[in-house]
Amino acid sequence: MESILITGGAGFIGSALVRLLLKKTGAHLLVADKLTYAGKPSNLPESSRITLAVADVCSREKMAALFRRFRPKLVFHLAAESHVDRSITSGTAFARTNVLGTAVLLECARQSWKKEAGVFVQVSTDEVYGSLPLAGGAFTEHSPLAPRSPYAAAKAGADLLALSYHATHGMDVRVTRCSNNYGPRQHGEKFLPTVTAALFAGQPAPVYGDGQNVRDWIFVEDHCTALWAAAQKGVPGQVYNIGARNEKSNLAMVEAVRQTLVLLGEHPPAPGQCVRLVQDRPGHDRRYAIDPSRAGRELGFCAQTPFEEGLKKTVAWEIERLKGEREKQKPDAL
Repeated sequence: MESILITGGAGFIGSALVRLLLKKTGAHLLVADKLTYAGKPSNLPESSRITLAVADVCSREKMAALFRRFRPKLVFHLAAESHVDRSITSGTAFARTNVLGTAVLLECARQSWKKEAGVFVQVSTDEVYGSLPLAGGAFTEHSPLAPRSPYAAAKAGADLLALSYHATHGMDVRVTRCSNNYGPRQHGEKFLPTVTAALFAGQPAPVYGDGQNVRDWIFVEDHCTALWAAAQKGVPGQVYNIGARNEKSNLAMVEAVRQTLVLLGEHPPAPGQCVRLVQDRPGHDRRYAIDPSRAGRELGFCAQTPFEEGLKKTVAWEIERLKGEREKQKPDAL
């Protein structure tokens, strides 16, 4: 049975990709994850076709051993430190995992694929392009890299490393850059889970600055469909932007979550009482927008999940998680 390696596969996007690959392929899925705060074994479905290797992508010894044992010919590299606020507090871990970890994995893949070539999909972010004005425009694959946070800079460095292995060694490397993801199993520190938890508790959600920062949102399952398309149809050495053409301000996202909670029978704060503006974070990018035209032309990709449908699934999952946490905190009955 062939093997597919998914680094960071116990995280939010990685575990969604694992679920998709279980449906799309008959391959053995090797999940390599350090299981830090963001990666959880419980995110993974139960399957005899999944092997979870608890390993740091920065460990050349461990990564090389996994390549020797499982000989994957397809790699989806998602392992990364990804929270911007954490990168502002301390960027060292981001440089280590995102840049050094990518370098280690690329070298292990190169050594393993000397006799039989494989495909390396470097999963990245639209944040490497920096910030757009509110007035308009969208990132294309030809937009200059202009990262404005340590996280984005580390991802840009990883992308350039990956592409250099194609130029220098002829490796089949494809880079994908996606807009903001939402969906079940996202870590609680991210924007949508934070907003949902606050409103579910009857409190206003904390929002940076004036709340007018705009993001381009895509349901995580659509992102994973695009990743599979990039692996199957992508051109070596090329970059593919992935998005759903779904731009919303942070204030609009809070209101969308509020409406969804009402739809699901919950009782969030009333309109106008849902937001607590807090001090803006340093270097806060004003707007992201993805032009996914190339992915449409070359990969046949088009996001399929309507925003309201994806948000309902996301918020419903968060509600169940929050209710479960409440139950755990109740004192045992006498």
